[in-house]
Amino acid sequence: MSDLRRYTASFIFDMRGCTSTVDAIVEKLSGIISSLGGQTSSIKNLGQKNFERVANRKFSSGIYIQISFEGKSNIVSEMKSKLRLDNTINRILVEADR
Repeated sequence: MSDLRRYTASFIFDMRGCTSTVDAIVEKLSGIISSLGGQTSSIKNLGQKNFERVANRKFSSGIYIQISFEGKSNIVSEMKSKLRLDNTINRILVEADR
């Protein structure tokens, strides 16, 4: 069990044209983490926030979600590769907790 690490992942959702709810997408993310051998410890919905620098005028704000989880060192790269083609997730930032 000493090879497990703690991570905090921040996601920005782009809900334009999406029929799913935020809760359904968060459940999907939690399921992906579990399928990769990780365990989710907390989920925070930080709400919708406007971007400081807008790259696309049609997408000026996003829904921010933070998920804390633990898993092996390869879980981050595997999670990012599974979510790469998901259009509802605009950005992913994963930080290792110490």
